[in-house]
Amino acid sequence: MKIIDTITINSPVGEVFKVFTDLDNANKNISAITKIKVLEGPSKMAPGTKWRETRTMFGKEATEEMWVGELTKNKSYTIEADSRGAKYRTDYTFTEKDGKTDVAMVFDCAVDNPVANFFMNIMFLLMKSATKKQLRNDLVDLKTACEK
Repeated sequence: MKIIDTITINSPVGEVFKVFTDLDNANKNISAITKIKVLEGPSKMAPGTKWRETRTMFGKEATEEMWVGELTKNKSYTIEADSRGAKYRTDYTFTEKDGKTDVAMVFDCAVDNPVANFFMNIMFLLMKSATKKQLRNDLVDLKTACEK
């Protein structure tokens, strides 16, 4: 399952990148996150930074471990997670234009096992709209935090 979204934020790229990569304030900046604990690396994201995130999803709390796979300051970063046989990857790309920042997000979920992947795709088709809405809400929350 792949979800792509973009948002324009009325702040320069340096400020936007700082907010998006600030794990210390993630639960303040993203309304769905209820708790976050950095497990490895700095709380300002860097390659290898790993954390446990608890958030409300589909009306229930869910906790996942995530990590930064790649990061180029003020340009892009990748968050990865493995959960229940699925591999998740979210890529964020930042582009500044006229003092505003365009943020592009690509969320992808895949399963290695072809049979499990078939059933997972059916499940995600049913959940895709809700997942897309949740990801969009995260972007809007971060936009609000950046524009304060």
